[in-house]
Amino acid sequence: MKRLRLRQKEISFTNKLIILNIILFVILQVLFIINAESLDYVALKPSNIFQGKMIWTLFTSMFMHANLAHLFVNMVSLFFVGNFVERLIGKKRLAIFYLLSGIIAGLFFVFLSLVFQAEFDVYAVGASGAIFALAALLMILIPRLPVLVFFILPMPLWAAMMVLLFGLWIVSIFAGLPIGNSAHFGGFVCGVLFGTYLRMKYKQKVKILNTYILGRR
Repeated sequence: MKRLRLRQKEISFTNKLIILNIILFVILQVLFIINAESLDYVALKPSNIFQGKMIWTLFTSMFMHANLAHLFVNMVSLFFVGNFVERLIGKKRLAIFYLLSGIIAGLFFVFLSLVFQAEFDVYAVGASGAIFALAALLMILIPRLPVLVFFILPMPLWAAMMVLLFGLWIVSIFAGLPIGNSAHFGGFVCGVLFGTYLRMKYKQKVKILNTYILGRR
């Protein structure tokens, strides 16, 4: 009688990211209670970067979140978008792209703070820059993919990205909400560039992918 071995399903890189973000959120909340000044060591602040200080926060800030609501929205978005993109481009590509786009999104926030002076001494935290990059990449590969904006409004992905990118910017201006729009824009640019590269390199595969998912010829 042959022994059957059950193959353990490997956790996706996306889900590992989500778990890491949750763990770090809890740890950092405790640190902030103990010492509020510890925020300087993990959150991105343009004035620090221009002074050559806390350069590593370009990396650490993408694993921080301001509160539970911020963490929840980002992690739910990452779960759906990240796992989808990971199945399309693979774990290794997703890992490299996610981390690089998060850092570049941070750089956009830093350098555009020279234009938007209100952001120069403001802290930026969150994974949304990298998530925007993943969503923009998916938008280029499958622009007509149906999605629910804010989990309510149905529309094709290309339209959803425009609503989110510019809609959040308008809301933040008129409502005075602390939204990292320049980081979102940086992530969006990364996604568009890498998505365009993949679409041009794998034209036939992208066409087959769209036909398979959308049922179009």
